[in-house]
Amino acid sequence: MSLWDYANPKKFLTTSEKVMPALWVVSIAGMVIGLVWGFFFTPDDFRQGSTVKIIYLHVPSALMAINAWLMMLVASLIWIVRRHHVSALAARAAAPVGVTMTLIALVTGAIWGQPMWGTWWAWDPRLTSFLILFLFYLGYIALWEAIEDPDTAADLTSVLCLVGSVFAILSRYAVNFWNQGLHQGSSVFRAAAVAGTDTEEKVSNIFFAPLLVCMISFALFFIVLVLYRTGTEIRARRARALMARERAQA
Repeated sequence: MSLWDYANPKKFLTTSEKVMPALWVVSIAGMVIGLVWGFFFTPDDFRQGSTVKIIYLHVPSALMAINAWLMMLVASLIWIVRRHHVSALAARAAAPVGVTMTLIALVTGAIWGQPMWGTWWAWDPRLTSFLILFLFYLGYIALWEAIEDPDTAADLTSVLCLVGSVFAILSRYAVNFWNQGLHQGSSVFRAAAVAGTDTEEKVSNIFFAPLLVCMISFALFFIVLVLYRTGTEIRARRARALMARERAQA
C-alpha cells in the first residue's frame, strides 16, 4: 500500500475514523498524567522554584507550534507538486491548532519570564521570531477565509507557508544563530563546559520523565486534532460542491 493512497478522501476518512478513538484516549490520558505528575509530584527547582513547572505546558506547546508549521509546509509542498486536495485541507486544518499552541507558548513564556527575567516580554531573537510566526499563522488562516475559490486559496496559502517557514526555523534555532538575548538554549539537552571539559547536561530525570510524557501526549493530541479537522474540511468541501451542483442544475 502506498502513502499516496491516503490522498483519496474516502480512504483518508475511513482510516482516520478507525485510529482516532484510540488517539483521543491515549493523548488526553497522557496529557492529564503528564501535567498532574509534573505540577503536583515533582519538587521545586533549587534556582527557579515552582516557576520551573511551567515547562510542562511551555515546552510541549512551543514544540508543537513549530512542528505544526513544518507539517503545514510539507502538506503545502505536496499540494503544489501533486495537487492532492487532502494535503491542502490538512494544512488548513492544522493552522488553528498551531496558532493555539503558539499562543499557549507565548503566554506561558511570559508567565515564566516575568519572575526569571523581571519582564513579561523582551525583543529577544527567539521570542521575536516566535511572535512573527504567530502573526503568520493568523495571516494564513485569514487568507484561507478571504478567498472563495479553494484551489486559489490553497495556492496562495502554500506560498505564504513557504515564506513563514523561515520564522518557524528561526524560532527553533535563533539561540544558535545569535548569542545575545535572554532566552536560554535547549533546556532538555545542552552542552556545557565544566571544569575545562565538555560534558553534556540534561534536565534531571525527575523533571524530564513527566516532560517527555507531556511532549508525546501533545504530539498525539495535535495529530488527532488535525485528523479530525481534516475530515471536517473534506466533508465541508463535499457539501459545498453538492450545493454548487444543485444551484447549477436549478
